[in-house]
Formats: sequence, C-alpha cells, structure tokens
Amino acid sequence: MNRSFPFDLRSILSAAERIRPHIAETPLIPSPVLSQRTGAVVFLKLENRQTTGSFKLRGATNKLLGLSAQERARGVVSASTGNHGLAVAHAASQLGIAATIFMPEDASPRKVAKLRTFDVELRFVPGDAVHAETTARHTADATGRVFVSPYNDPQIVAGQATVAVEMLRQQPGLDAVFVAVGGGGLIGGIGSYLKDLPDLGKLGRSTGVRVVGCLPHNSAVMLESVRAGRIVEMDGLPTLSDGTAGGIEPDAITFELCRRVVDEWLTVSEAEIAEAMRLIYRESGEVIEGAAGVAVAALLQCGQPFAGQTISVVICGGNIDEKSFREIVEMH
Repeated sequence: MNRSFPFDLRSILSAAERIRPHIAETPLIPSPVLSQRTGAVVFLKLENRQTTGSFKLRGATNKLLGLSAQERARGVVSASTGNHGLAVAHAASQLGIAATIFMPEDASPRKVAKLRTFDVELRFVPGDAVHAETTARHTADATGRVFVSPYNDPQIVAGQATVAVEMLRQQPGLDAVFVAVGGGGLIGGIGSYLKDLPDLGKLGRSTGVRVVGCLPHNSAVMLESVRAGRIVEMDGLPTLSDGTAGGIEPDAITFELCRRVVDEWLTVSEAEIAEAMRLIYRESGEVIEGAAGVAVAALLQCGQPFAGQTISVVICGGNIDEKSFREIVEMH
C-alpha cells in the first residue's frame, strides 16, 4: 500500500491495545450448519455481542481516546443510522465527553430507543445517511467540535480493523473472511490488517486471507463505485441491511481501501438476507441484524468454491427492532 496513505499496520495494533480495556473481545464460534452447507470449516465472529451490539464501538472508542483534552472539552458531533451513534454515545459517556448525533428521520426505532438511554443530543434530518453526515460536518465546523465519522477517518478504520486482530489470534489458519460492506470502514480495516501494509514483512506477517465484500442488491454503492473507478451517487432501494444502506462521501478514504484489499464482491437479495437471519437464529439462537445476514447469505450463495477452507463470517451487529426480527423469523 502507498506509504503516503494515512493508515498502517502499527496504527491497527496500537488501536487494539488502546481500546482493549473499553470493549468486549467477541467470540469466534463454529457454525455447523454453514460448514455442512458449504463444505468449509465456518466460524462466526460475533460482533453482535459487542457492548453496544455492533463492531462500531471499536472505531468510535479509538477515535475518542485519541482526542486532546481541549477537543474532549468542546465535545463531538457525529452522524449515524444507529450503530455508530450508539458507539459514539457509549464511548462519549464512558469518557465524559458531550456528543451531538445526527440521524436520518427513518432510522431504526430500536436503535433510536437505545440512543435515548444515553445523555446525548439527537437531531433528526430528512434524507439518507450521507445527508446526515453532511449536516453533522457543517455543524461540527461551525461550532469548533470534532466530527466523528462512521467510516471516513483513519482512526475509525484502525479501530474497526481490530476485529481482524482478534480473529487471527482466535483462529490463525483462516483462508477467507466474509464482511458486509456499507461505507467500507469495517472491510477496509479488516482487509488492511490481512493484506501487505507498509512494513508488514518486517513484522513477520503475511496471511494470504481472501477478503470477500458482501452487499445487498438493493444498496450496492461501494461495489458500483469500485466498478466505475470513482465514488458514484445512486438511489438505493429499501433493504433489511439498514446498517449498510445509503451513499458514500465523495472523499471517503475507504473507497481506495476497498479497491485495494477486497478480493471478491458478492451481492444478495432481500429474500436471501432474511433466510440467513432465520438460519443463524435457528442454529445458534443469535439475533443478527440485516447487515450481518448479508455476509451469511453471500457465503451460502457461493459456498462450494470455498469447500475445504477455513472461513470466518463477520456477524457485524445484532441491533434490530424486535417486532421486525420476529416477523422475519416467522416468515417460514
């Protein structure tokens, strides 16, 4: 990777050490049903068991821990469809930092309700996540506060990458990892840790793990951007994967990361996402949100080429409205 890029292996390892006291190390458990269906040895990385119900706590915690005393005193501004907001709210409350969070008006009711349990200011705006991010950035600039991006920040990406640090410690022999993609912070971080970053050889690491990006048909902005060679604007359709829905900021650092570290892209239908959510619940009792179902569905869609390999599927979150989840589970 280009040495001028503001992100390296040491920043990931530093993030892992920094955030360790503030987050949960999530389990990596075997999935007998996915292993049986694919012929691979499949593990689930259960970020739905993270303290706030998703991987987002890692990046938000890393970012806030890196603020100066003056920045902490002024407070932070962020934007989120839910999971990142929960992460910022939790980390801010733990560190005594005031936070204002902008959200789309149609954000998940469950996530909004959970956010209201924290002492943070919520502001709702029309439109998608990109509009919420733009509004939040303008507010941060106008008030002299730090904007905490959901994905467009090296410290956020480094924090998300710690999922991979844990995975390889828990299961060193991974051949591939399946990750849902929205803004690209999670897969960009995971892929960066698994690929040849600057000075990687000096640290004795070379994993050769295949990184598979997974998206819903209805909102595949990052994939279409990679295909076009530039970040594109496109209208998405409704999707169960609300955590990956919406557009990408024009200057997103994750775009170039995704171009470099993702080996393969897969898209899945809404029916496949729902079936994956049901399957994981019936097999293991894990409540997973639509974005996590995307990664499971992608593996089921293409599983046979990975027969005989050791696979990890990142279950990125479990924050879903109880009524919505019950309707999905009871569909069949």
